[in-house]
Amino acid sequence: MAKISAVINVLNEEKKLPRCLASLKGFASEIIVVDMMSTDSSREIAKEFDAKVFKHKRISFVEPARNFAIEKARHEWIMVIDADEELPETLKVFLKNEIKHPQADFYRIPRKNIIFGKWMKHTGWWPDYNIRFFKKGTVIWNQVIHSVPMTIGVGFDLPTNEELSIKHKAYSSVEEYISRMNRYTSIQARELNKTNVSFVWTLLITKPLSEFLRRYFAEEGFKDGIHGLALSLLQSLSELVAYVKLWQKQNFKKRKINILDIEPEFTKAYKEITWWLDESKIRTNKNLFKKIWLKLTRRLKSQ
Repeated sequence: MAKISAVINVLNEEKKLPRCLASLKGFASEIIVVDMMSTDSSREIAKEFDAKVFKHKRISFVEPARNFAIEKARHEWIMVIDADEELPETLKVFLKNEIKHPQADFYRIPRKNIIFGKWMKHTGWWPDYNIRFFKKGTVIWNQVIHSVPMTIGVGFDLPTNEELSIKHKAYSSVEEYISRMNRYTSIQARELNKTNVSFVWTLLITKPLSEFLRRYFAEEGFKDGIHGLALSLLQSLSELVAYVKLWQKQNFKKRKINILDIEPEFTKAYKEITWWLDESKIRTNKNLFKKIWLKLTRRLKSQ
């Protein structure tokens, strides 16, 4: 029977790693832990779970080190998992049965994101498919943060089912979110600058607004209550910070802006927000005649 290697990249994950490793029991025949110069007890914890531990230089994001970890695995099938994630029994059973007669070379698995103590079912956080289970040699990660890996062969999406999803404790506190946001936005600004994106002041309005509208309205973040609102705003803030950092990289180029410059941008933003408010009312209203009325009134507003 085919065997599975689980690979994990870690950096100071002593608090989260034990639960992750425990969830691999009865599933992975081999556990590879690649430590990126932790200063806590991550390596010792990994060894307690009989993991094979390798070292990798510390880098600002995990993708390049994932390929290194995968190369260390001996078995035909690879499960990539992060220290803040866990595999439920139902998912383990499904995947072990799947490799008896595989219908694909790589599998996209839904991820159940727990943020500030709540499973985020909307706001762009579900089903959050990730390629995490595959035959060795069929998946390679790009050297770009949060990038989709390159694949060879046939892919398969697992059902959008909580029981078949990876449990991900993404952020437990606002402090953790802000800390990671600072790191990610620095990388984002660097990549934007590297690809010759020129900073324009209007980006400070359009990019955060677009992110908020997508998260809160298009991805129905309003259904996640205050969590959806807070996270939509935080993601919007992240976009703002990234583009301010891009401005910084381009030497804080000066430009005068007056109220006549700002007015059309905010007028456009108001129209977009109003459109999405109406769209959300139409989507959530169950009365057919009310829906028609809302569509008509929205059309009249736009004229």
